Amino acid sequence: MGEDAIAMFPLGMVIFPYQIVGLYVFEERYQAMLRDLGGAVEFGTCLIERGSEVGGGDERSSVGTLVRILDAIPMRDGRSLLIVRGESCFAVSEWLPDAPYPRARVREHCCDEVPVEAPLLRSTESAVRALRALRSEIVTDESLRHDCEMAEDPWVRSWQLCAMTPMSSLDQVAVLSRSDPNERLRAVAEICCERYGDYQRLLAHGLPA
Repeated sequence: MGEDAIAMFPLGMVIFPYQIVGLYVFEERYQAMLRDLGGAVEFGTCLIERGSEVGGGDERSSVGTLVRILDAIPMRDGRSLLIVRGESCFAVSEWLPDAPYPRARVREHCCDEVPVEAPLLRSTESAVRALRALRSEIVTDESLRHDCEMAEDPWVRSWQLCAMTPMSSLDQVAVLSRSDPNERLRAVAEICCERYGDYQRLLAHGLPA
């Protein structure tokens, strides 16, 4: 990806590369976006930091993820359910006028030529699995597996750990903002340590999450 103008779909969530999620497209402007994409199957997503997903007037993060449409299920009145997979991360250079949906000029952001440090990957994965296991004891109505199967490729695996980590949306943006994979892993490990301590205190005092 050079510096390109792409269609954007700001969300109330962060999608990481290699993460697969479902998106419900109901606003007319995003229905128009899908029509304008034509045969293209990729668009950008980013977090809405302030404001609503509906109607515009929101404040958006300056980093995001290019996603690819894996499947589109049409519904009534032009609405649709999309299954998308994160492809790569980018930084927003400039927001363009909505026409009628958001668009932005973006540039490549990930340093995919940087090798992932194997010991750091292993220790971060242990921290993520431990945090998910502890959280499952607190949030009883939420199933968080800690024995998830993961890709062998260290680059893909590092992104999967980002998606698996229970953290706030602002923490997710902070992690996505790190272009170096090892800096991302260190940030995830730090978040896990902080959250683990929080959950231990909740368990000790019998407080809800």
